[in-house]
Amino acid sequence: MIRTRILNEGTLHCFPTGLRDEQGRLVNAEISAAVFDGERLILASDKPIPGESRSAVFAVPMGENGPQEEGLEYFTGDAIKRATKYEDFALTANGRHVLATTGFDRIDEDSHELNAWNHLLIWPLGQPERISVVDPDPRDDVTGSLELRRRLDEAIGLPYYKIEGLAAIPADQGDGLLLFGIREQGQSHEDFDYVSRVVGAHYRVDEQDRLTFIDDIRELLAFDPGAHEGVRHVCGLSSLEYDPYNGRLYLLTSFETEEEGLHAIGGYLWVMTLEDFHARRAPGLVGDDEGAPRIFEHKAEGLAVLDAHRLLVAYDNDREMALGSLEGEREERYTSEAPWTLLSVD
Repeated sequence: MIRTRILNEGTLHCFPTGLRDEQGRLVNAEISAAVFDGERLILASDKPIPGESRSAVFAVPMGENGPQEEGLEYFTGDAIKRATKYEDFALTANGRHVLATTGFDRIDEDSHELNAWNHLLIWPLGQPERISVVDPDPRDDVTGSLELRRRLDEAIGLPYYKIEGLAAIPADQGDGLLLFGIREQGQSHEDFDYVSRVVGAHYRVDEQDRLTFIDDIRELLAFDPGAHEGVRHVCGLSSLEYDPYNGRLYLLTSFETEEEGLHAIGGYLWVMTLEDFHARRAPGLVGDDEGAPRIFEHKAEGLAVLDAHRLLVAYDNDREMALGSLEGEREERYTSEAPWTLLSVD
């Protein structure tokens, strides 16, 4: 079992304290996506952050002890602001581009009103102003990755699903293999199961920074977290992250349950070699510094590989405000704050 140790924990202010939306409601930080581009940590909330000079996607410098609020920069390109409900980021396998996915969990077959929930975006590393939409509808006046939506429909085979993981790994074909992690699937958003399933296809990025798929999306992995004796909760996949330093794949699963009248949230971290991934073996649980399963007390949804020995986990606690072990003088976070944990990996 790979062991981890907590180096530091804290919270990050993602926007001004007390920020309200057009309806007068407090805006809540719900960090669901994270990636490290070699210099900055890029994060996204799966809820909009209002303001002409803001968006749900932003970057902060990464210091030795964690993310730094000073220097926070929002990405405000049209495509960034148009997409809704970001769920994961990834670097391409060669590390030259950033990819961002939304949840793909809403669509209106009779109109284009919900296209914002169906986006895969790409931009060159360090150049978010050159963003473009991957696999768009052939009609120029329709936005969204609707051709990708069609490919996902065929691969997943159910009318409802929710994408929460994204990673790109090296491959013999094309520029790499792009992986999509599925957290929910079923007949509708009211009738679904939590799952940990990965589908994907080979891709290529051309000189104009356009990503195209070169074969069909297909299932690559499915496992049941509950089959592991160390898992006590029903989980769904919440993030994927390729570790290029050690040639392995990390997976996050998270849970949100009601137990004996109490609301419980948290998550688990998993890891596997690429050889095991291609053989469709189940990943192994990552442990804490004593060898027990690493159980996060917050709802783990964002994961970033910082270097060969450090990971950062970001949390989307929805409306849960308790700080838990992070509490100092306060027991609850501000709605503008997102908790995070910095881990070392042995």
